[in-house]
Amino acid sequence: MTKNDLKFLLAYILPLSGFVSIYAGGWMTYLTVFIAFVIIPILDQWIASSSSNTVQLETPNRAVDRFFDIILYFHVPMVWGLIVLFLIKITSTQVSTYELVGMILSSGIVMTSSGINVAHELGHKKGWPEQIAAKLLLLPNLYTHFTIEHNYGHHVHVATPNDPATSKKNEWVYAFWFRSAIGGYLSAWKIENRRMKSLGRSALHVSNKMIWNSLMVPAYLGLVFLVFGFIPMIYVLIIGVIGFIFLETINYIEHYGLQRKLKDNGRYERVEVVHSWNSNHEVGRIMLYELTRHSDHHFKANRKYQVLRHFDESPQLPYGYPSSILLSLVPPLWFATMNPRLQDFQKSVA
Repeated sequence: MTKNDLKFLLAYILPLSGFVSIYAGGWMTYLTVFIAFVIIPILDQWIASSSSNTVQLETPNRAVDRFFDIILYFHVPMVWGLIVLFLIKITSTQVSTYELVGMILSSGIVMTSSGINVAHELGHKKGWPEQIAAKLLLLPNLYTHFTIEHNYGHHVHVATPNDPATSKKNEWVYAFWFRSAIGGYLSAWKIENRRMKSLGRSALHVSNKMIWNSLMVPAYLGLVFLVFGFIPMIYVLIIGVIGFIFLETINYIEHYGLQRKLKDNGRYERVEVVHSWNSNHEVGRIMLYELTRHSDHHFKANRKYQVLRHFDESPQLPYGYPSSILLSLVPPLWFATMNPRLQDFQKSVA
């Protein structure tokens, strides 16, 4: 670890702003929204993007430095602490409608950045502490199946028609939300059912992870209902939905229109760094633990975030993730921006 690596501590700004949003009340309930979709986009455009990579000789040591793992684990208590604080706030004080909306939106953003995003990084590791931490971060997002589908579905089928998380050219993001969310859940069941069959077990065997994944979500919502009541349960349900909608929007911008070639033998070419959109916008990289260097992540899925690389041949998003998310919500503007870029890139690799 170097002094420069302390920059990743800035990723705590979003979850900490979530606590401030809930605790302070008033218009401050929109603080996380303001930081995520106003401050970060401005900084991403103001601060020069960096395509530099870790020096090859430093990569092995950097990849095993525990600092980069430890800072991920702290997101578990922050995510759950935020949910508990939200529930206590809305059940113990008078909250206006605009404050409630602000708290729900801010919490949903944190569920994505500190929840699913960090779970995504931890879920690629094989150790049981990482897998438990990932599951704890996915639960309030109602996406406990994500690790199975992402690791064994999305990474296998990315940039092909077989992947529900790969967006198609001219596909509206709103339609993609449903296709990816429903398709991803069904895919996770298929993956686990195949694993059960390979072990000679029934799909309903107790070792089928999707049974437990599917039971965890109603158990979580049921616990909230028993302790805090029906309306608070609906609110945390909405927060979870917002969390995974943001995830699916990120999937949308990461793979928009990119396709792997089908070979003569009926198999698709292997995943390369040209099959995911990349972003080197500095602030977004820090806040999302290098998720934006997505091309290398798909090229080598077990490469840790702190050593992900830039490749000149990877397609580049014109804006950072927050700006791209906002742009995708207006499909005509998204198509006008991305379709020419997609067409030029496809010509360059043809």
